[in-house]
Amino acid sequence: MSTHKHIDRVCCLALCLALALTLALYAFAAAVPDAAPAALGYEERLFDTASVHTVDLVVDDWDGFLRDAESEEYTPCAVIIDGEASRNVGLRAKGNTSLRQVAQTGSSRYSFKLEFDHYEDGKTWHGLDKLSLNNLIQDNTCMKDYLVYRLMGDFGVAAPLCSYAWVTVNGEDWGLYLAVEGIEDSFLARNYGQNAGALYKPDSAEAGGGRGNGRDFTFGDALPNADADAPAQTGDAPQMPDGEAPQLPDGETPQLPDGETPQLPDGEAPQMPDGDAPQLPDGMQGGRPGRPENGMGGRGGLNGRGGFGGMGSGMGSADVRLQYIDDDPASYPNIFDNAKTDVTAADKARLIAALKTLSGSDPAQALDKEAVLRYLVVHDFVCNDDSYTGQMVHNYYLYEQDGRLSMLPWDYNLAFGGFGGGDAASAVNDPIDEALTDRPMQSWVFADAAATEQYHALYAEFLRQLADGALDALVTETQALIAPYVEKDPTAFCTGEEFTAGVAALRQFLALRAESVQGQLAGTVPATTEAQRQAPDALIPAEGLDLAAMGGMGAMGGGLDAAGRMGYDRARSLEG
Repeated sequence: MSTHKHIDRVCCLALCLALALTLALYAFAAAVPDAAPAALGYEERLFDTASVHTVDLVVDDWDGFLRDAESEEYTPCAVIIDGEASRNVGLRAKGNTSLRQVAQTGSSRYSFKLEFDHYEDGKTWHGLDKLSLNNLIQDNTCMKDYLVYRLMGDFGVAAPLCSYAWVTVNGEDWGLYLAVEGIEDSFLARNYGQNAGALYKPDSAEAGGGRGNGRDFTFGDALPNADADAPAQTGDAPQMPDGEAPQLPDGETPQLPDGETPQLPDGEAPQMPDGDAPQLPDGMQGGRPGRPENGMGGRGGLNGRGGFGGMGSGMGSADVRLQYIDDDPASYPNIFDNAKTDVTAADKARLIAALKTLSGSDPAQALDKEAVLRYLVVHDFVCNDDSYTGQMVHNYYLYEQDGRLSMLPWDYNLAFGGFGGGDAASAVNDPIDEALTDRPMQSWVFADAAATEQYHALYAEFLRQLADGALDALVTETQALIAPYVEKDPTAFCTGEEFTAGVAALRQFLALRAESVQGQLAGTVPATTEAQRQAPDALIPAEGLDLAAMGGMGAMGGGLDAAGRMGYDRARSLEG
């Protein structure tokens, strides 16, 4: 017995050590995010890209849903995905300005959002909580969003999964849609683990952003507008009657004070002879500076990269641009009011501190540097001006974890030069080294030589990934997959012939864009706006490339283009 007289003490000590170790491991697991969670189940089901899936919506009062679609209110439905039913799911129409534009065309081909957990907390479809069904508006290629998300994901960017789906409503064919994983809880768990950080979708009503904000927004709202009834003051631009433009002697251009742009009534753009674009004095931006024929082309919308009045301008508010304002959370309503996760006071303080660092002398300390650079490489390559780097300053998600920021991609149906309607050469040669001085999440890259070098190295890696026809093969594969569905789509916004022409233009754009970027990295093609102004002959020519063939902003507005009319006629016929 004497040999065991200390057994109780030993056992007690061992138990205490085991308990302490368990608590330490638990604390460590809680502090370190699970970066490699098990697959949730939906990834290989709905987002298998080898086939077109089926999504059947069953809605009791479909007519009422369509009548109230612009309200973006949820209604219960049953959804059957590839034959597997899920009931009591939330369904609403989705979109900002695009939602309003669909209604204006008289079509009922809305984009939809499905929330599996809207009526039942914790409910998912094999782990998926949110799903978007995008209607492919303004995209005759029917693959802009799809290609960009695939490119992002293949390049290591946390991007939403996507696949094509044939949608029916109460047994009636509704058309070919793009199914896109919602960037919410399931997305966060899949990419960052169960202890993911905070998620935001910065947006402002100023640019038609936010749920319901697009209802009263038109692209004309993007134009500076003075009170037409007020007397002209010194420095004001001339106001003209509707539909009229300033008349000037041959060869002369409007002279405006430095930094100012012509003021036009809401929704109107300068009226010029067919094929012409406004001619502006040297130093003013009209598309790419030094290329006045560009019109609305170029990053930033109407006046080239950076928007109205020059580089670093745009419609979004300071917080949407991710500028540091002050330490008061109330100064960042367009971020915190659009949080996609529950955020605490500590979360807000941490994000504001990161924005302050981002606007300071060492911005990279506020970033998941490689993640941001990889995002910016693909984003820049595809020339999406309806974005953080464009005129509207929106269409991105902001992710923050442990004080480090990164950006997540969203909404690329107006990529590949489709936003501004400028000339093809401007889009193809969009300069890769142009800093947007009012957007610190982009401009930091060019504030430090080491960051620029890393950006160039990643860009070169991205181009190598696309080499040997890999990108063209993806386009070919996608076209073959969806072409039969485009042909039979009863509500499509484009014809089969327009789809074929759009894909051909997309192939041409991708080849020329890759050639230009390769030249910019090598130094044979100018990589900034000013350098392009000085050496326009060094740019890659884009004769024969028709950006409009791919679809774009031309389908928006009060009227209908040919594809819009066809979609309207088909939808009305379907509704009987």
